[in-house]
Amino acid sequence: MSVARTTLGCIAVPLLALATIISGATAPTLLTGCSDGATCGPSTGVVKRVVDGDTIELETGEKIRYLLVNAPETTNGHNDCYGTNAAQFNTDLVMGKTVQLRYDDVCTDRFGRLLAYVSVDGTEVNTTLVERGYACVLHIPPDGDARADEFKALEKAAKQQGRGLWGTCSPIPCN
Repeated sequence: MSVARTTLGCIAVPLLALATIISGATAPTLLTGCSDGATCGPSTGVVKRVVDGDTIELETGEKIRYLLVNAPETTNGHNDCYGTNAAQFNTDLVMGKTVQLRYDDVCTDRFGRLLAYVSVDGTEVNTTLVERGYACVLHIPPDGDARADEFKALEKAAKQQGRGLWGTCSPIPCN
C-alpha cells in the first residue's frame, strides 16, 4: 500500500486497485484519511528530545507537533512568559518515554512536523498541557474539529481558575 503524505492529509491507495481502475476493470478501492485508520507516521516512538512545550522529536528523527495545543515559545530567540515552564513540564511528561501517537486529517504542518495527539502512560499530553495552563488552544481546521470544543472547555476552566500561564502572564503569550 502506498501512503501519500501531504499538507492536505493522508490518503492510502492500494496501487493494485488504482491500476485496476485505470485499466477499466472493476475492483473495490480503499481510500481513507488519517482519521479513518491510515497512519501519517509511527503509532509509537521514544522521545529523544523535547523541542519546547508543544513539540517533541522521536529517536527515529520525526518531529511531532501536538494537535490543538499552542505553548508559549522558547525557540528561535523567543522566551515567552511561561514558555520555560511549559517546556519543562513537557520534558517531565515524555522525555525518554515511549509515546503513542494518533493522527487526524492533516498529516503535517508547513514545517514538515507530524501533527498528532500524544499519550504517555495512559495520559494524553495535549489535553494535560491545556488543562493545567501550560498552553492555549490552537485549532486549525480540519484537524481537531471533532475535539475543539473539549479543548476550549479545558482552556476556559484553566483560565477561570488562574492555572499556569493564566495566573502568571500578562499579556497571554499564546493567544
